[in-house]
Amino acid sequence: MAIHDDFLNRLEAQLSLEGKWPKVYMFKFIILNNNRDYAILRSIFNEDSIFTSRNSSKEKYISVTIKEMMMDAKEVMQRYRLAAEIEGIVAL
Repeated sequence: MAIHDDFLNRLEAQLSLEGKWPKVYMFKFIILNNNRDYAILRSIFNEDSIFTSRNSSKEKYISVTIKEMMMDAKEVMQRYRLAAEIEGIVAL
């Protein structure tokens, strides 16, 4: 799992200090360029989320940016924990 617990713990602490919820939160991930991983990532987010993706120069990876309205920091962390199950995923 490329999204490590220390990253998640730091992010959760940082988000808990931000008192302005709900808000649109921007997630950024890098995944292998295959339909399976992309489909799993899409399934984690709501249908009304805005997805933007770009292939790497050698097309081995895809960078994915997702914007979604989040109600609170817990909801953000839930998305990251679900995404962490995708093998080789990197959160930016």
